[in-house]
Amino acid sequence: MSKISSYNVEMFVASVRNEFESKLQEWVEIPTVSSDPEHRNDIERGADAAVSYLRALGAQAEKVPTPGNPVVVGKFVTGAGRPTVTIYNHLDVQPANEPQWTRPPFVFHKDGDTYIGRGTTDDKGPALAALFGARFAVEQGIPVNIQFIWEFEEEIGSPHFEHFMKGNYKRLGTKSVAVSDTIWISRGRPAVAYGLRGLAPMRLILETGTKDVHSGLTGGAARNPLGELCQLIAECYDARTGKVHIPGFYDDVAKPGKAEIASFLASGFNVKRFKDAHELLKLRSSDAEEIVRRIWAQPTFEVHGIVGGYTGPGVKTAIAPKAEAKISMRLVPNQKPEKVFRLVRNFIRKHNPDVQVEPESFLSPFLGPNKGPYADAARDAMRTAFGKDPAFVREGGSIGAVVTMQHYLKAPIVFLGLSLPEHGYHAPNENFDWEQASGGMRMFARYFENISKMG
Repeated sequence: MSKISSYNVEMFVASVRNEFESKLQEWVEIPTVSSDPEHRNDIERGADAAVSYLRALGAQAEKVPTPGNPVVVGKFVTGAGRPTVTIYNHLDVQPANEPQWTRPPFVFHKDGDTYIGRGTTDDKGPALAALFGARFAVEQGIPVNIQFIWEFEEEIGSPHFEHFMKGNYKRLGTKSVAVSDTIWISRGRPAVAYGLRGLAPMRLILETGTKDVHSGLTGGAARNPLGELCQLIAECYDARTGKVHIPGFYDDVAKPGKAEIASFLASGFNVKRFKDAHELLKLRSSDAEEIVRRIWAQPTFEVHGIVGGYTGPGVKTAIAPKAEAKISMRLVPNQKPEKVFRLVRNFIRKHNPDVQVEPESFLSPFLGPNKGPYADAARDAMRTAFGKDPAFVREGGSIGAVVTMQHYLKAPIVFLGLSLPEHGYHAPNENFDWEQASGGMRMFARYFENISKMG
């Protein structure tokens, strides 16, 4: 059986740096913004570029259509009867309309070892690092088949990914899945995520009139939808502590054990670094254990926007006829989005029956292995590449495709992320760097070797 030598992998990583950077530039400069229909042609261009590159490397590749955006499927086939590992990444990106960008977001910029541009870390840089690691493993004769699933709708909740999986899962059979779309807690301290929170977003709409009315002529008699939504939200949860007041909301929450909390804290989590990385001025707690519980193992209620009324300079003393609040709940293992939605809707109907509750796309929480052969393979791969054992943690975010793959592929799923808090997921001046990219190539090469030994 072939074995990867550290010398060979180091030679390979050094030799492909220019190619990696060139390909990352090409992909970043295709604005694959899935939330904006005006970028549909860019999505198709991005998928075509991905297929073309996979084929150039000797992989089989195709662009699979869905009712929405396509999915790219690629595969290095090294031999029948060998185990297949599937790597999932997404190549769509968030919009980049924040005024804080210091450079055009879809013009790739290299600053020393840092790569700046929308999509560099979420998720085009990690996708390429995984691909280069796979390429090396194949060139070294590692007896494993490596399959790629690259999605173009992750940033909008993967609305058509189940359609893709339902129509293709029989030909996508795999021994295991690795996802490279998660974040470490700090540089130099590798982390393997094994859990994701789910998501239940919804809109609260209240209409009490047909036009703006003068507050001097109607104030006191006219209902104020903005004020009523603010009151309703305050009845749903305590914004100062985050505690949710909706009956039954916490009933199904799976609480983490002591060993899990110890692993969370071993991740290198630091309150000050957490605040600095996210540019937060104040937190609800200053205790590290309390914070990691809140961001990884507890559900939340969040308000993302309230729309309605006058927002220009000064004060216009009019009462708006309509208001809308955009809210969501992050959910943890054992919570079901549909049940949580019913609890919220019933609570709102009781407190203000005139409010419409409109659900958006739901995502279920996920809990994968943090022990066993696949976790051990991930641990060894990260230690080999980055010099330290990883901490096993959960992610506070959601990846809709993960639960879908678990349902259809019925294979263990591990997370081999490469991003750091300072890389700026969804933020202005998003970036990635060569240290994480090159380490990712080493990590994936070792991971594929480990899987090949499992037979």
